[in-house]
Amino acid sequence: MKSFRKRAGAALAALPLLVPLALAAGGAAALTAATATPAAALDNGLARTPQMGFNNWNSTHCRAEFNESMVKGIADTFVAQGLKDAGYTYVNIDDCWALPDRNASGDLVPDPARFPHGIKAVADYVHSKGLKFGLYSSAGTKTCDVQGFPGGLGHERQDAELWASWGVDYLKYDNCNNTGADAKQRYKAMGDALAAATRATGRPILYSICEWGSNQPWTWAQGVGNSWRTTGDISDNWSSMISIAHQNQSLAPYAGPGAWNDPDMLEVGNGGMTDTEYRTHFSLWSQMAAPLLIGSDLRTASPATLAILKNTEVIAVDQDPLGRQGTVVSDSGGLVVMSKPLADGGRSVTLTNETSSTRTVSTTVKDIGIGGASSYALKDLWSKATSTTTGAIGAPVPAHGTVMFRVTPGSPVPPPTGVNQLSDLPWTSAVGGWGPVERDRSNGEQAAGDGRPLTIGGVRYAKGLGTHAPSDIAYYLGGGCSALRVDVGVDDEAPNTGSVRFQIWRDGTLAADSGVRTAADPPVRLNADLKGAAKLRLVVTDGGDGITYDHADWADARLACGSGPSAGTHELSDLAWESATNGWGPVEKDLSNAEQAAGDGTPLTINGTVYAKGLGTHAPSSVAYYLGGTCTSLTTRVGVDDEVTTKGSVDFQIWRDGTLAAESGTLTSADAAKALTADLTGALEVRLVVTDAGDGIDYDHADWAGPRLVCG
Repeated sequence: MKSFRKRAGAALAALPLLVPLALAAGGAAALTAATATPAAALDNGLARTPQMGFNNWNSTHCRAEFNESMVKGIADTFVAQGLKDAGYTYVNIDDCWALPDRNASGDLVPDPARFPHGIKAVADYVHSKGLKFGLYSSAGTKTCDVQGFPGGLGHERQDAELWASWGVDYLKYDNCNNTGADAKQRYKAMGDALAAATRATGRPILYSICEWGSNQPWTWAQGVGNSWRTTGDISDNWSSMISIAHQNQSLAPYAGPGAWNDPDMLEVGNGGMTDTEYRTHFSLWSQMAAPLLIGSDLRTASPATLAILKNTEVIAVDQDPLGRQGTVVSDSGGLVVMSKPLADGGRSVTLTNETSSTRTVSTTVKDIGIGGASSYALKDLWSKATSTTTGAIGAPVPAHGTVMFRVTPGSPVPPPTGVNQLSDLPWTSAVGGWGPVERDRSNGEQAAGDGRPLTIGGVRYAKGLGTHAPSDIAYYLGGGCSALRVDVGVDDEAPNTGSVRFQIWRDGTLAADSGVRTAADPPVRLNADLKGAAKLRLVVTDGGDGITYDHADWADARLACGSGPSAGTHELSDLAWESATNGWGPVEKDLSNAEQAAGDGTPLTINGTVYAKGLGTHAPSSVAYYLGGTCTSLTTRVGVDDEVTTKGSVDFQIWRDGTLAAESGTLTSADAAKALTADLTGALEVRLVVTDAGDGIDYDHADWAGPRLVCG
């Protein structure tokens, strides 16, 4: 067995979590419903999309130019330069705003040299511009600057109440001088204090946890704060920026509305990188659904800097209401492709060239997780050029550059009539928790194709979808499908720690729910009524204990589409079959099988009785008909055709949706016709199978004589 990385975490908050429904079930086990739900994002109504704004630290640090005049000037620039209209909301100040000591009452005191009118006056000014105001503290005895300003440790309630009284809307809470105290407790204490201050004053305060990723805050901070730093501090150079991007890219499953991975503030415009590198910086932060906090002095920003920061189409990717962080879909030789699902069903794609010379970076619509359309619109979000593609996506990309496309599918194509394996159909969208969604393989967490055969509770499946919680796979049905039948469970490749929940959604309504399934459970069958549905979604959420080893299989997923036969009694040979395979020559309608060309047989005859209607086959054979759940029974007589005199021995079988419904046992050329009847009530598909009876396939001419199908 392959070795897996150990992880812990909470499921993506954007996925729906509902009480399980009672379901019709088949297969190896009965359903056992459970109501455990994954950890949810902080419910303070804030940061439903990543926060946008400004922070002074990257441009001023603790120098004298950080003062009241600067902060007000930034607020003015937000309005004058259209940054407010572009979505930037928060004007935040960082360390060094307070005096080194608290007053006699234990309150923080603004530095009168920097802020002669106090913090409340600055906040009021920012608010007067239709913006919001934020400040800084640390979950320690002192803040991070060497001058040692007072931290919030042990003063959480007092500080939160003071900030609320000043009109503070945002807190960045750092990690310096923390005395070694437990990080979760320190940050929760301030979170609780902010919540209490909000309840008392009605002023919600966005909580930005700046713990540097030291204690894996992505695994616990969702219910504590609105964002959490995943890395150390960024510096204004290519090496620092791209290294931080790499660290943050793998954490996509932990982000969602109200709870964001934060790879630190923007350096765009500070002069340490080229404009090409800054465009990559801004593209990747937007693709990762990161907070966009400007770190340069906007009062002196160049037109090129403002053009980057005000690219509303790139910002729209960051602010997309679906709230998904983009993931890496390929990374080879410094050429990196990321894909981000968007609320309109499209994708944002970044093609990044981390090498030192121009290279072509390529991918496909399939690899970025969409499909099901005949063509796709591409828009380059930097050049604004538009084009179309049937599948290929690529561009020459300069050194350290990024080309960013918005990919929008054209009209989707519905599935063909019949029983379709979902893994054979193009999905319109597929998002996996770790690694890509796999077709006919389990999820191996990393690159496409690295999984194993789908296996649940020792049962191996040839067809299906391998995922990892949290995942979401969508298909376009167009109203033409009737039902889905699928076996679900945790794949056997996972240790006995995985627990997940499978849900089938039709047009936004829950159609089937497995309850919580663990690695110890056998497969369970879900059935979903899809009559008239335009869209199908297969959703896997964490079972409530974190997303470690949550390898989830949708096995033998059969989708029934199109109308079945009309009401009444049908001669089967008058209907079009879905598929037909035969041992020698084609399957014949109303004639025996003569092994060669179509139509070369004779009237169907078994033991002297001639039948006008039926199917002539030769073992081994299989003929499938789509029923669509509208038929009730099949009756037929079966036997070896009289054109065989001394050889021939076969076994006739009728299968309904993969289950044996009737069987003849061994019949030879000396036997009379045998009657078979199969109950097909509700069946999606019927298959007529003939196998050799064990003595070879010589002259195994097998007749389905007078088969009649009753429907309606």
